[in-house]
Amino acid sequence: MAQKGIRATIVVVDNDSVDGTAAILEEFGSRIQVIWNRGNVGFAEAQNQGIRASRAQWVLTLNPDLLMEEDFVRRLVDAGELDAGAGAVCGKLLSIGKGFQPLAERRIDSTGLFFTPTVRHFDRGAREPDDGAYDRAEYVFGACAAAALYRRQMIDDVSIGGDFFDPEFFAYREDADVAWRAQLLGWRCIYTPAAVGWHVRTVVPGERRSITPSINMHSVKNRFLMRIKNATPGLYRHCWLPMTVRDLAVVAGCLLLEPRSLPAFWRVAKCWPAMKERRRQIMRRRRVGDGELMRWFRFEMAGEPLTGEAAPATAPRMLAPDAA
Repeated sequence: MAQKGIRATIVVVDNDSVDGTAAILEEFGSRIQVIWNRGNVGFAEAQNQGIRASRAQWVLTLNPDLLMEEDFVRRLVDAGELDAGAGAVCGKLLSIGKGFQPLAERRIDSTGLFFTPTVRHFDRGAREPDDGAYDRAEYVFGACAAAALYRRQMIDDVSIGGDFFDPEFFAYREDADVAWRAQLLGWRCIYTPAAVGWHVRTVVPGERRSITPSINMHSVKNRFLMRIKNATPGLYRHCWLPMTVRDLAVVAGCLLLEPRSLPAFWRVAKCWPAMKERRRQIMRRRRVGDGELMRWFRFEMAGEPLTGEAAPATAPRMLAPDAA
């Protein structure tokens, strides 16, 4: 990782790879720390392992299919330091082809996450031309974990049982779940276009036939696990119709078109007690009311101007526990 202006501890988690990654990692010797898993524990738990292996003030989660400009991390940290209440920072991720082959046109991969009233989350600007529309730093709902910078103080604050990402998710939607939880607990996320990276996107919304059945199944499962943990009564009142329509479409799609995703519902039932307990912990510590949160759930790609507020994020007004 040739990055300028920072001192970094590099932790690599190998999820029992079989593609020659191990030999490459061994060439780095003591310059990096490697955690070797004997099986694939999933993206979420592997990220947790890497996070626990360091106590740095800032933690960057990074996919192996991500290239960064040499000042990427420094730019993210600089943006995060503008606001002590910002727990996450994301940069402008651009699309690049497999094998890091340049594309004919410069297009956006992600400029942060946003949610719609259907409680679907998307990457802002995905597949749009990079024509200057996302050249302003602003607050967004959350960061894409392909390359997301998290403040250690927020990691410690929002983790449940020592887990930042929920290991039950295994893969997919774990970053949206963290972003939602962080918003409930009063943390902000900053998008800065000054930090530029290049991402090989393999999972694209609307192209489920090109995705492995296991990832599709986890996608369905995690949609409902995320809701069980984070959705508030106010969200249901505000979004019940589009949420219900989307839920019916998901169920019908699994029954008629994608039967290999049906085990997702059995897994949701199996996880229900654990998710309800995590929900109880989140809602007991919730610091943001429904009125403030609902501004993020809209069909337009949401972003808000930076205010540079410096008030501590871990001591705002506490709300009454949610009994739902």
